[in-house]
Amino acid sequence: MATALRPVQSAVYAKLAASTGLAALVSGVYDEVPEPSPYPYVSFGSIAEYADDAHDRQGLEVLVTIHVWSKAPGMGEAYDIFAAVDAALDRVPLPVNGFTDISIRHDQHQALKDPDPAVRHINAQYRVTLTRTM
Repeated sequence: MATALRPVQSAVYAKLAASTGLAALVSGVYDEVPEPSPYPYVSFGSIAEYADDAHDRQGLEVLVTIHVWSKAPGMGEAYDIFAAVDAALDRVPLPVNGFTDISIRHDQHQALKDPDPAVRHINAQYRVTLTRTM
């Protein structure tokens, strides 16, 4: 099985980095968060890949986790940032090199309590389905 992990993460990153709505709200979008990094920001979390083959083609399903981080009081800023992430990703065209029949949709998200009481955190998961180009 050839993996789609790198091209999917690159495509998702490109969508987030190109979002002017998101850029207005965060200091950056990171794969690896530089320390120290000013809040608020968005980062990649886990990414998992599953086979979803058709009879004659390699199909894949990729679950991408995006984290929203804020230190503003309450959850309002984190919710606004998540809304911008969702607008940039949910059901939008997502070109992924080497693949066709691509769709991305919001799967789930949750607001979490961080061990640091000053930090607000939302964990969001997106499901990408795609077929390897023959």
